[in-house]
Amino acid sequence: MNKLLPLFFLFISFADIDTTQNQFIARQGQITFFSYTSVENIEAQNNQVLSLLDIDKQEIAISMLMRAFVFKKDLMYEHFNESYVESDLHPKANFEGKIINFDAKTSDPQTKIIRGKLTIHGITKEVDIKSTIKKIDENYLISGEFDVFVNDYQIKIPPILASNIAKMISIKFQFQYQPYED
Repeated sequence: MNKLLPLFFLFISFADIDTTQNQFIARQGQITFFSYTSVENIEAQNNQVLSLLDIDKQEIAISMLMRAFVFKKDLMYEHFNESYVESDLHPKANFEGKIINFDAKTSDPQTKIIRGKLTIHGITKEVDIKSTIKKIDENYLISGEFDVFVNDYQIKIPPILASNIAKMISIKFQFQYQPYED
């Protein structure tokens, strides 16, 4: 049931979209984040990311559960969810945006900016994300990388641990979209 809840809310936020042949869904998108420090690198991966793509409107929506990130160490998972992103209070991260100057008629790979609102830890910020969009047969592959500053999302790091966590986190993503079917 918990896995269906983000899907339900994502569809509500996209309620005005008419599900036609130009609607696509990625049910198992992938988001990875990386934090480099001199003490220890922190990396986590989430393969349970849901995304909707509307080619006609050039819109994209992404929703993921923060607790779905997998870490190499259990203690990192615990600190991430309990102390930093406070998953009990802010269980999801979301993104809603528009692909700038996307040409749906070409099958050539396109490098485009996706401009939108990223919500993490209950804080929403405008972001521009450089992305690569490829059309493969009747499907789309969207991937990219961008950075976020921990302070922008009011994630508090105790001073004693400040050297263990980078101030800027690198985020990579990849979504394989298939036509949406009712």
